[in-house]
Amino acid sequence: MNEALLKISEIFRSIQGESSYAGWPCAFIRLAGCSHNCRYCDSLYARNTEERLTTREVVSRALALKTEIIEITGGEPLEQPGVHQLMTELCNTGRKVLLETGGFIPVAGIDPRVHKIIDLKPPSSGESGKNCMENITLAFKAGKELQKSFEFKMVVADRNDYLWSRDLLRMHPLQKSCTVLMGVVAGELAPAQLADWILEDGLRVRMQLQLHKLLWPERTRGA
Repeated sequence: MNEALLKISEIFRSIQGESSYAGWPCAFIRLAGCSHNCRYCDSLYARNTEERLTTREVVSRALALKTEIIEITGGEPLEQPGVHQLMTELCNTGRKVLLETGGFIPVAGIDPRVHKIIDLKPPSSGESGKNCMENITLAFKAGKELQKSFEFKMVVADRNDYLWSRDLLRMHPLQKSCTVLMGVVAGELAPAQLADWILEDGLRVRMQLQLHKLLWPERTRGA
């Protein structure tokens, strides 16, 4: 099998700042490139390719960071076909492999060992019309054990975003079988306000703050 050549923005070690794995040391592989324009994107630099590496080189670099958890993120990692080979090769090392995706592309066909963190973009993102609703269907159709490998994430900037998220969860009760995460767009909505809304409506979601930004607010990359 020919090795895929991947466009890489950066590979680094940090503390996992989001998801149900928040707080754990984690190696991050940030793939370059994204064809979408989310208004609050905090990794615009990842549109640019810093290196082109083979799958073997990426795996070697990630393993050298000596973490039990490895996350593939972006950009939008699923825009590179070679990411599938990379995910499988990383899973074969025995590490826990996370994929964080913007939620525009179906996660069908991904190695079932991969833990998938899927964004659901609310209206303020400017991209809510491009959410891949097939991913919700895939989560519901997955067996009980495989449903544990799906997480859905909503990042809200205002009351309208929150109501959109709440109504979506009432229509598609993902929280009954999968972890659903909800956070705020930094500087646009007070975390305490989101917490109040969640409590008022009794939503079964896990509120999260971006731990890496609390630890290193001055860093714009590599965190």
